[in-house]
Amino acid sequence: MFKHFIRLEWKSFFRSASFGTNVVLKVFMGLMALYFLSMFLIIGFGLYSILENSELNPLQTVNKFLIYYFIVDLIIRYFLQKMPVMNIRPLLTLPIKRNTIVHFSLGKTAISFFNVLHAFLFIPFSIRLIQNDFDVVHVMLWHLGIVGVIYMNNFINVLLNNKDSVFYSVLAVVVGCGVAQYYAIFDPTVYTAPFFNGLYTADYLVVIPVLAAAGAYYFAFNYFKSNLNLDEGLAKKSEVAKTENFNWLNQFGTLGTFLKNDIKLIKRNKRSRTTVILSVVFLFYGFLFFNNPHQPAVMGIFAGIFVSGGFLFTFGQFVPSWDSAYYQLMMSQNIQYKEYLSSKWWLVVFATIISTLLASFYLYFGWHTYLLIVVGAVYNIGVNSHLVLLGGAFVKTPIDLSTSKQAFGDKQAFNVKTMLIAIPKLLIPVLLYGLGKTIFNENIGLLLVVIAGVIGFALRGKVFNMIEKIYKTEKYATIAAYKQKN
Repeated sequence: MFKHFIRLEWKSFFRSASFGTNVVLKVFMGLMALYFLSMFLIIGFGLYSILENSELNPLQTVNKFLIYYFIVDLIIRYFLQKMPVMNIRPLLTLPIKRNTIVHFSLGKTAISFFNVLHAFLFIPFSIRLIQNDFDVVHVMLWHLGIVGVIYMNNFINVLLNNKDSVFYSVLAVVVGCGVAQYYAIFDPTVYTAPFFNGLYTADYLVVIPVLAAAGAYYFAFNYFKSNLNLDEGLAKKSEVAKTENFNWLNQFGTLGTFLKNDIKLIKRNKRSRTTVILSVVFLFYGFLFFNNPHQPAVMGIFAGIFVSGGFLFTFGQFVPSWDSAYYQLMMSQNIQYKEYLSSKWWLVVFATIISTLLASFYLYFGWHTYLLIVVGAVYNIGVNSHLVLLGGAFVKTPIDLSTSKQAFGDKQAFNVKTMLIAIPKLLIPVLLYGLGKTIFNENIGLLLVVIAGVIGFALRGKVFNMIEKIYKTEKYATIAAYKQKN
């Protein structure tokens, strides 16, 4: 039966409307996977020597910080790891045991890249321990315990995936512990390090993470099995509808009608609300770059674009996918593409202006830092706002508005055309700023970026006409892709 499931997955991959997209994606993701695997492999072999040269005990030092390593792993899994989802509904009408369906779905996560990646770090590190006269049996038991914790994380993530409140509560506690340790208020590693050290020194402790992984699998299995029914677990959730008029937008005519729909969409749906949360997170992106002596000076404008353009990137990249549920109905009405796109444009422009105003706390770092954000906002309004709409014409990804998963993006949103369109969003302003700064001075570099934004804004009418033609060309391909449910 498992062989049959694998064959169905294979056919689904080749028969989907996004087959061409997936092929390009797989190649790109394969290269990225090779990069991360090689980095983990290098760290795995080099970590022992680095710690030893720093006059630290390699094993004890690693064990001290393993708790944070696994917590970060769980957080990354929560946001990026795909859940064990199959096209389950048709299978429930066939004589297939539910246990088989659930075991296969959970088994897919066991061979996930997020599990394999850790092997390229811990296997080389374990080899280095054995080469330096650590007991072979104890190293193997320690490694087995680490594998147990990794798979415990894997199945805990399956359980946490639909429980945002639990996840964010745990995240708040973890961040609090990290801050407390940084300021020497409380050190949680005092209590966790002895356990990981015990995996090496005490043979019996290895049973704990192994049983924990098995227990996490058991609970994940029961959770999915209990929800594997059409009338409850797989049924779409319905909520009481609330009427909101936003009459003040009526003065803008058809544009106001579209804006009202977008505002209601953002307020009422989980996935779209997540984009607002992410745009707030983007406001703090500048702390990684501003006044950081380890970053090239030209990266300041890069940070300025992200700080002011959080909503533009998270919401704008999925136009028109936000309307995928009723896109066919919209296309059967007397709706002008230009008016539809204008409403999306004004929405991201308003959000960019609001983000720029909210980012005024960067004045703490000086007027120049905030000027980078303002200049980035001008470029976002004049150029990037058009580019995200242009890229949307080639994104054929239906969005489930009831979920916030894949809030950072969707694999079907990636293709060669959207990748090429993404280059000017970030590369051109950095090049303009760097060119002006190198040849003349920093102010000229900022001026060049502003001029590019102003020119883009001045050509808005012609650019919109071009984008409208592309949307019309891609119209029927988009409708066909939105009809696919898996």
